Order: sequence, then C-alpha cells, then structure tokens
Amino acid sequence: MHRIHLDSLNSRFGRPGQLAFKTEPGSVAVAEIDNELGSARIALQGAQLLTWTPRGEKPVVWLSPHGKLVPGKSARGGVPVCWPWFGPHPAGGDFPSHGFARTAPWEVLDTEFHPDGSTELTFSLLRSDTDSALWPHSTPLTLRVRIGSCLSMELRTRNIGAAPATIGQALHTYFEISDIRQARVLGLEDCEYLDKVGGGRKHQDGPVNFSGETDRIYLDTTAECIIEDPGYARRIHVTKRGSRSTVVWNPWIEKAAKLGDLGEDGYLRMLCVESTNAADDLVTLPPGQEHVLAVEYRLSTLP
Repeated sequence: MHRIHLDSLNSRFGRPGQLAFKTEPGSVAVAEIDNELGSARIALQGAQLLTWTPRGEKPVVWLSPHGKLVPGKSARGGVPVCWPWFGPHPAGGDFPSHGFARTAPWEVLDTEFHPDGSTELTFSLLRSDTDSALWPHSTPLTLRVRIGSCLSMELRTRNIGAAPATIGQALHTYFEISDIRQARVLGLEDCEYLDKVGGGRKHQDGPVNFSGETDRIYLDTTAECIIEDPGYARRIHVTKRGSRSTVVWNPWIEKAAKLGDLGEDGYLRMLCVESTNAADDLVTLPPGQEHVLAVEYRLSTLP
C-alpha cells in the first residue's frame, strides 16, 4: 500500500485517536478503530472485519494468531464476506469457494463519528474484469460497519442491470469463546437443518452442543441466536434481518489440522454462527431492487 494512499485515507476519513489507516505486513491496508466504546480492525481487502472488542471485555470476534493477512487470501477468522455465492459455486468448476468479495479490494466510501461514541465505516466492492467474468451481473455491493459496545453490519446488494440476479451470501463470523466443549447455542431449537458432516436433513432438539465436527445450515429461521459461554461467563447475542438461514460451524480436531492456520487448539477457541442466504434461502433480485443482510452482535452477562 503506497504511503500516498494511506495519507489520503487518513486525511479524508480518519480521526486522530479514533480511526487510522495503516499497512499490515504484505501491503494490506487496515482501518484501526479505537473509540470509547470498543476497538476493531478492518482490512480493506475483503472489507473483512478482523477483530472487535467492546471496552472492558474480552475479544468477541476471533482471529487466528496463525492466520496470515496477505494479498489474495482471506484471513482465518474475523468476518469474511461471502458473496455472491456461499460455499462451492452451483456450477462447480474452478470458481472460488464463497465467491470473490472476501479477497477483492474494497474502497472506503464514508466514515461517521456518532454522538454516542461509535464509529461507522462504509465500504464498496471494487470489481475487476476477472470478477465480472465470474459474475456477469450489475450488482453494486456495499458494507456498512458500526463499531461500539455493539457491532452492527449491513451488506447491501443492488441490481442495476436488466436481468434478475440470484445471490447466496454470508457474514461468516468467527466468535471467540473460552472452550467449544462447554459452549452451546440457543435459538435454533426445533429447526430443521442440513447436516454437511453426517449428511441428510435433521431436526434440532434443544440447544446446539458440540462434541465433534459441526457444519450445519439451519433452515427457515430468523431467530436471534445466543452463544452461551460459561468459561467467560457471558452470552453473545446474534440478531439478524434479511436472512432465513443460519450456519453453525466448528471444524474440530481433524478438520482443523487440515486447514493449517487454526493452530493446535484453535478449534477450541472459536465458533462460527453465520447469518446467511444459503441453501433454499437464496435471494433473487429483480432489476431495480436491493437486498440487505444485516446483523447486530452484543454481549450480556451469564449468571
């Protein structure tokens, strides 16, 4: 990242003591937010939120200490933006998994410094000729992120083309927890889910507990999810809109070892609860329409 670019970003959008743009090793620019309510880091590559820590709390968004933020590769952890498809491309072939938005460059459109002390940034996806060959639709994409004692994100897709466009997407959030073996997820009771580990369509009885690899798409659910973490004596609340599917994922021991960037016990410290448009929840946008996938994360104390 050229020094002149960073100077321009800081001059146009930064605020001393609250928001600064810096360069990470490997020439990836990062926005560093540190306000009275919390702190966060967001990479301009992928508009990937890397970390978020409310003031006085342990980190809520997890980033692997073994993951690398380098050009063309999404960091392991944070909140990768999966778009315009989730998982493998429906057509197969050499399409990148989870789309191209999570490794593409994004530009900063605007910043706001709110009276309550929170900091808001808006990013826009920059499309390359290669991306356009993979996705020949005129669908501008923006991401709004507001950092405070809560974290909110809005992923907005507009269709300005002449034909309908069908998208799959996810805010693929990695949450930091004390021990996956003690954590559980509330809010998905009685939901049907697709089990990508054991196969088939199944029914969720009671809270989601973890004792092995878990990769599930919960169907037809708009409910708030709550991650209960006894080790940190807290709950993480995940609310959403514009989504009727939720992915719950932890790779466990063998899968984590194959991934290579989680570390020896990284799987114990993370849990993905992803607000998605996946499986039968894909979104078809007619010309002139838009869709917003939005989330909010907040903490409460576990008695």
